Amino acid sequence: MKNELLQIGPVTIYGYGLMIALGILAAYMVVVHRAKSRRIDPSHISSLTIWSVLFGFIAAKLLYWITQWNNIIEDPRLLLELSGGFVVYGGIIGGILAGYVYCKKKNLNFLQSLDLFVPSIALAQGFGRIGCLLAGCCYGEETNHWLGITFHESHYAPNGVKLMPTQIFESVFSFALFFLLLYIAKRKKPDGFVASLYLLFYSLGRFVIEFYRGDIIRGSVGLFSTSQLIAVLVFLATCAILISRWIKSNRVSHT
Repeated sequence: MKNELLQIGPVTIYGYGLMIALGILAAYMVVVHRAKSRRIDPSHISSLTIWSVLFGFIAAKLLYWITQWNNIIEDPRLLLELSGGFVVYGGIIGGILAGYVYCKKKNLNFLQSLDLFVPSIALAQGFGRIGCLLAGCCYGEETNHWLGITFHESHYAPNGVKLMPTQIFESVFSFALFFLLLYIAKRKKPDGFVASLYLLFYSLGRFVIEFYRGDIIRGSVGLFSTSQLIAVLVFLATCAILISRWIKSNRVSHT
């Protein structure tokens, strides 16, 4: 895997950045296409995308800094490394919060908007993990399995060692989740249902994949990685919200 894909004079095109850009572009195009059938003002789609991506990146970086707090205390220069070091869950949470604030200010239905965007979030994550594969970050644990991959020019993964292809696992999983959510979204569902499925399925998938990760720099809490702990909390919170809404709907239907 090679991160430096192309050199044009003084400009270097990196695989990680290219995949992130392609993921955002593809995700945006899908949202715009799906929004047409829902007669949503395109200006809101553009604004929601911009604010969600911006605050998603900020939150992803902040959560990474939190997981690396001890290392940052020892070497504050780590705060200046802005090109790498992000936690996906921070991006998801930050993007959703930014969308919530925007919808409240513009009097938009937040859950409808979230249902519109979440399939595209999964799509962007699929591209992003391809970028991780090219860069060698978010790598897996050492293995002798035939599925293993070996890096030779990575600045992150150990080179010359066979590793579990966790980036490929999550990329395939994210693309599959994207198509599943699109299929479900075509059928009339309560507002927020598609978003809930995304949070449940992604949390489950991420929790399992984390067992095969080998980059311990991402931080841990007890027996679990930081992302596994967040996955558990997100899964439980989503289940609690779904159960609460189901109970309320039953009460209304029986009154």
